[in-house]
Amino acid sequence: MFFIAVIIGLALFMARESKIVSYMSDDPQACVNCHVMTPVYNSWMHSSHREWAKCNDCHVPHDNVFNKYYFKAKDGLYHASVFTMRAEPDVIEMQPASQEVVQSNCIRCHVQQVTQAKYDGWIEGHRENRTGRQCWSCHQQVPHGKVHGLSTIKFNIAPIPTDREDELVIPEWMQEQIKE
Repeated sequence: MFFIAVIIGLALFMARESKIVSYMSDDPQACVNCHVMTPVYNSWMHSSHREWAKCNDCHVPHDNVFNKYYFKAKDGLYHASVFTMRAEPDVIEMQPASQEVVQSNCIRCHVQQVTQAKYDGWIEGHRENRTGRQCWSCHQQVPHGKVHGLSTIKFNIAPIPTDREDELVIPEWMQEQIKE
C-alpha cells in the first residue's frame, strides 16, 4: 500500500511540476513551459499571425475534438521525451505528421489565397504548384520569422505573462536598476 501511495505521490508531483494541465488549453504560454520553445514563441509574438492565430490554430488538427487531443498528447509525449533526454536540436523542425497538420491548417485559413484565380500569372508555376507543395517552401518567414535556433534571438528571454503580475519574482538588485 505504501509503495502505491509513493507512486501516486510521485505521479502527482511530476504532473504539477510539468504543468501538465496547461497543455490541454489553447494558451500560447503553455508552449514556453519548455525553454527550448522560447525563440519560436518570441518570433511568433512579433508576427502578424499573433493577432489571428495561437499555437494550436496551426499545430493541431481541427477536424474533430478527439483528433485534436490525441495529436496534442502524442506530440507532447514526443516533445517531453526529447526534452527529458536533453536531446532537443538547436534548430527545431517539424516531424512529418506535424507538417501535414500545419499544411492543412494553412489551407484551412487561407483557402481563398490558394484557390483564387487572380494569382495565377503572378508567380511562374504558382497555379500548378500551390496545392502540391508545402506553403512554407515559399513563405519561409511566416509566422516564425528569420530565426529558429536557441541562441539566435538577441536578448532571448522567456516571455513574462502579462496577466500574472502577482507571481513575478524580480530580484532586489534588478528592482533598484529599474528605479534608476
